Amino acid sequence: MSETEPGRKRVTLRDVAQEAGVSLKTASNVINDSGRMSAETRTRVQEVIDRLGYRVNMSARNLNRNSTGVITLAVPKLTPPYLAELANRVIDQARSDGYLVYVVTYAGGVAGGARELLRGFNTTVSDGLILSMSEDETLSAADLNVDYPLVAVGARDVWGVCDHVTCDDVQASREAASYLIERGSRRLAVIGSRGTYDETTAAQATDGNAGLRLRGVIEACREHGVRLDPDLVVDGGDWAIGCGYKAIQQLIDAGRDFDGVVAFNDQLAIGVLSALAANGIDVPGQVQVIGFDDIEEAAYLQPPLTTMDPRFDAIVPTVGERMLIRIAGRSVAPELIRIPSRVIARSTTR
Repeated sequence: MSETEPGRKRVTLRDVAQEAGVSLKTASNVINDSGRMSAETRTRVQEVIDRLGYRVNMSARNLNRNSTGVITLAVPKLTPPYLAELANRVIDQARSDGYLVYVVTYAGGVAGGARELLRGFNTTVSDGLILSMSEDETLSAADLNVDYPLVAVGARDVWGVCDHVTCDDVQASREAASYLIERGSRRLAVIGSRGTYDETTAAQATDGNAGLRLRGVIEACREHGVRLDPDLVVDGGDWAIGCGYKAIQQLIDAGRDFDGVVAFNDQLAIGVLSALAANGIDVPGQVQVIGFDDIEEAAYLQPPLTTMDPRFDAIVPTVGERMLIRIAGRSVAPELIRIPSRVIARSTTR
């Protein structure tokens, strides 16, 4: 079957086969990029498909395959630039794989939205779930032990229950802090931690963006023989621009001396830059600044922001690959796949 516009005769697979002088099976194999035939035959059939405007009826195809042709992406919210970009990239990747994407949001934290989503997932409308786990979600291994295709994205622990694809936050923050130290910074301020800072506990973090990134900064300082002053490790609130501004202003008002800032996302870094400018502090001459996520605005700030690459280029195709493996029913063990980050050097560092 094929899709057609109202008032226009539908072009069928039989029309394609007759016009190309091949069997229905051969025409179907060209449509599905399968089967054995000469390159000449494949090219001839494809030319007929293009010329006649044949389009596959995805509903009929998916019904025959016992598939919905849809993947669900669940994120805690879409307002953060990182999550909005993740959604766009997943949609593009799924389209190239022949799938549509439902994007849904859930209430994180004590609301237990992700848990309810996992329990109520409807496999009659979607073939699998890509879950971006909230920083303050409290899921257990049992919650993630589901009987449908599930791939987790982000820095939260999944206990090996399902496929997990993430940027290596410890490596990324270690490299970010090292980048500043190697360019002259010795008193690093850290914006984006959570709760009261305790170095021993923070150095053992195994979960969450904030925890893992703080651990990476600690490791970099230890490697370079630089002391991380607890008074310069500041809670980042909800990691919004205003939180970054307030955090740096708080340090300035308290007379804290710092010459480098590791901000745990680019929105915090934007707030940091704004506060430094408001106080007449030169960047990068007096203070270097580095962020995370390379959001669109980062390259157009004045000065343009040095940041850590979120590696969507590697993470999203890997997520797509793991999801297709699960949908196909292949019996392979769940994998934890960590993608290393890299510095995108701009003008807020020397």
